[in-house]
Amino acid sequence: MKEEDNRREVPRGGYGSKYCLCCLLTLLLALPDGKAKAQSCPWNKMFYHGEHISYDLYFKWGILMPRAGLAHFTVRDAHYQGKQAWEYKMMFNTTGMFDKIFRMRDTLTTWFTPERRLLFSDKRTDEGGYYLVDEMRFSPSGDRTSVHSRRYTRTQTKIDTTLILEGCIYDMMATTMYLRSIEWKDLKMNDEFPFVVVVGRDLVNVRFRYTGQSVVTPDEKVKYRTHHFYIDVYDPAFEQSKEAAEVWMGDDENHIPIRVRAKLKIGAAEVYFKEEKNLQYPFSCRIVVVHKK
Repeated sequence: MKEEDNRREVPRGGYGSKYCLCCLLTLLLALPDGKAKAQSCPWNKMFYHGEHISYDLYFKWGILMPRAGLAHFTVRDAHYQGKQAWEYKMMFNTTGMFDKIFRMRDTLTTWFTPERRLLFSDKRTDEGGYYLVDEMRFSPSGDRTSVHSRRYTRTQTKIDTTLILEGCIYDMMATTMYLRSIEWKDLKMNDEFPFVVVVGRDLVNVRFRYTGQSVVTPDEKVKYRTHHFYIDVYDPAFEQSKEAAEVWMGDDENHIPIRVRAKLKIGAAEVYFKEEKNLQYPFSCRIVVVHKK
């Protein structure tokens, strides 16, 4: 198998839309000038062994917004190549009519050290007749990190390259941990949080901007106290760069996403919190609405 040339390619089988979905689900963020400032990643230990969070995904076209899929995020204390590590995983699958017309099975897994350095990132895309794997191996040394990135199908290698980068390096999954680690008490209106994310051989530039507190009301039975952020995503997968997506983060000590919305080239995608298990702190951002009889 030979190495691909330097031209950017969007693989067949809908990878562009799949990548866009992963950007949405994992809250892609990036640094405007493409360089991070320190090797010690600025995200705290906002994960907990056994944590399990589920989300419903909807696609919106005009007045229609059918349920399109289900995503599960899990965290566990694990080992990677015989050493202590953390495993952070997302599993996504389409449901209902979407499972018949555009079947999607995505699994994203990231391993990182207790000191918050990435070790290995793995994304496996299964669309029935089309199977794609993205792998990134991270080898930190001082302020630099070597990233060996491979993208391949069952019959062809599409990317096989090594990037040498300075500063803190993030993959798509690690960005969620960064967002969850922001201290609410330190937030000010219009604060910006940019950094870089490695995707294949690309450095995708994104930033998110804080716009204040908000109450999310998904139905008549429950409300959530949240902090709202706009996400600027500088990538062709999104219809527009500024305010390409927005996220509402739960206003309690767990800091979990409650709602995410992204503008796509065709319609929009929305993600809603479904359920949680084994959170580290009480899930106190939820407000149960009591109706008088």
